[in-house]
Amino acid sequence: MNRTTLSLIAGATALAAVTGFAVLTAPDPTAADDGVATAAARLPVERSSLLCPTPSTSDLAETTYTSFTPVTKGTENEGSAELRPATAGQPAEQGTEENEKESGEDDGGEEAAASAKPEKPVLEHKKEPGKPVTADTSGGEAPALLGTAEGRFAPGWTVQQTTEVAAGTGRGLQGVTCTAPDTEFWFPGASTATERTDYVHLTNPDGSAAVVDIEVYGKDGALETEVGEGITVKPHSSEPVLLSTLTDEEQTDVTVHVVVRSGRVGAAVQALDDSLGGDWLVASADPAGSLVLPGIPEDATAVRLVVFTPGNVDADLKVQLASPSGLITPAGNETVHVKGGMTTAVDLGDVTRGEAGSLVLTPTDRSVPVVAAVRVLRGQGDDQESAFVPAAREVGLRATSVDNTAKGSTLAVTAPEGAAKVRVTVSAGSEGGTPATETYTIKAGTTQNIEVPVPDDVEGTYALTVEPESDDAPVYASRTLTAPDDGVPAFTVQTLPDDRGMVAVPHTEEDLSVLQR
Repeated sequence: MNRTTLSLIAGATALAAVTGFAVLTAPDPTAADDGVATAAARLPVERSSLLCPTPSTSDLAETTYTSFTPVTKGTENEGSAELRPATAGQPAEQGTEENEKESGEDDGGEEAAASAKPEKPVLEHKKEPGKPVTADTSGGEAPALLGTAEGRFAPGWTVQQTTEVAAGTGRGLQGVTCTAPDTEFWFPGASTATERTDYVHLTNPDGSAAVVDIEVYGKDGALETEVGEGITVKPHSSEPVLLSTLTDEEQTDVTVHVVVRSGRVGAAVQALDDSLGGDWLVASADPAGSLVLPGIPEDATAVRLVVFTPGNVDADLKVQLASPSGLITPAGNETVHVKGGMTTAVDLGDVTRGEAGSLVLTPTDRSVPVVAAVRVLRGQGDDQESAFVPAAREVGLRATSVDNTAKGSTLAVTAPEGAAKVRVTVSAGSEGGTPATETYTIKAGTTQNIEVPVPDDVEGTYALTVEPESDDAPVYASRTLTAPDDGVPAFTVQTLPDDRGMVAVPHTEEDLSVLQR
């Protein structure tokens, strides 16, 4: 092995261990040419970044942040995690010389932002992994937050932002799991209708400006947007972009595509309704031929499926519900046809019929990549509340959910392709208690609402970690929080993708000469 190859190994290993986002698997040089590669070693990440959007502009908002890192073998004894305020942004107006100047491109604004003294953390987590830490804020002035975890607090670090709004547009419970920065996001289920106020929140964690395009697709294809291109997000800041200002067309269901030209951002849609409450719509899983939307609440009174295919090719999908007894097909909604480049919406009614359920979308013939989400309603009449369940990534090695309470949390786990065993761990509480672990079997094609084994001594909020015990069948999961308020069944749902706590790196003795090509 030459010196260049050795340098590549060292660089790749360091990159993977520090960022947690690089995954490399080295080929076995002695193996036959059958496409099978040797397994790479998995190591805990050493640094994680998370971004939390501006929680609310309502003076009646009460927001709780909950930070948690699972105990992970192989981590160092030192480290910490913290959330700091981002610079509060105003709704973005792009495309003018004045705006470009204000962005810092011409007046040294980026250098000033990079050298500015950081504000006091909103939340610090330093004591130990395995126990949640919380912080509270109130009113409509709370900023977006930039989060960093290092050392033993980095692997699987998870932050939940939960907001209760007592009255007004978007009243109810709004929850979002703070996300890692990325460069592309899909949001089927957004709206430009008059009764909706949807903001696309863009948060830039870096010391240089990010440039973002927002594309909007309706029932007939791309909507003409006036200021959706070249949106500048200043360093260490957040910009809320009101969706209805990007287009004059009013449509009940649209798909929003966020593409980052330069830099990276965190993105989430805050969907607020005049009469049906509101919640956060997080990005769908990447476009794929088959999708799973896990954990639709069993008492859902209305479920609206929104699907979009990015290409020009139509998609035909089989619609199934993974119920406690197996996969069933909703009567009258056996399939859905999605025209290429157009948003399709289907009302599924009370599809769960009082039982745990997850939607499973699969191609009827050829596989065409799609993205999807459902809008869920609970309650009746004036006492209705809305939330969203997007298509989810697999649980993978481990998924984490935080800000759970003894009476208001439901964990839903589904195994659409085959039976699976999952290990569920309840952490110590934020105010004390001991962890507990239980293993459950999820039958093939079913969804199970798990009664979590919370010990009697757990006080405050707790975290849940879900770990599949084999790789034989993919597992998907979500968590529903409920907080009824004066007859309104307020709720929010968060999916549980892999927490990215471990990263695959090549063994040093393997020949990585392929990387020189």
